[in-house]
Amino acid sequence: MTTRNLPWEPPNKQDIEALPVGKWWDAVSAPIVVADRALELLGERSGAVIQDDAHGKAYWLIEVDSAKSWSVYQVRVLAALLDEITLLGVPPVSWRTRNHDHDTYWRVRYRVDRYLTNTRQLHRALRQAGDDILGPAPDGRQLCYRCELPTDEPVPVAIEHSGSVASPTVYACPTHARDYPRDAVTQAAAMRRALDQGRSR
Repeated sequence: MTTRNLPWEPPNKQDIEALPVGKWWDAVSAPIVVADRALELLGERSGAVIQDDAHGKAYWLIEVDSAKSWSVYQVRVLAALLDEITLLGVPPVSWRTRNHDHDTYWRVRYRVDRYLTNTRQLHRALRQAGDDILGPAPDGRQLCYRCELPTDEPVPVAIEHSGSVASPTVYACPTHARDYPRDAVTQAAAMRRALDQGRSR
């Protein structure tokens, strides 16, 4: 499948501009930790990527209507809806790193000749990245450790340990997942799992 680029470039040279998805492109968002791994898997095949450090998300631009059937854990497809407009904040082309003035920038730089990412390749990379980083998707709703409300998108943030026995997994809603304090046992378990799979993060 070839990725067709429509004539488009970020219109605002000075600041972020909220642009409607579904007009020039759709967008796919993933948590930054998943995006890190997906970018490793994609390598040079990735198109431009917008990173929003304030909200812990990365966004790929893809062809319009090419990913509506996706169901990937912790990944969202932003596409045009019948009854409302969905907007994505797009930074100027020159914003290539985070600085004190802005948290949103082009993590993978915009190029007029290749700003879209091949949808199939991105789908495969994000599924693999989700498995590598988050493990299997939890079955059903879970309670967030912090707000104590049920969430349909639980993020496993830790496995509590009691001696040598693993206790239940701790979950968070997407909003509170990035705030969970990481402990040494959790970090070691994640590293061990990565090494077992033949990778080191």
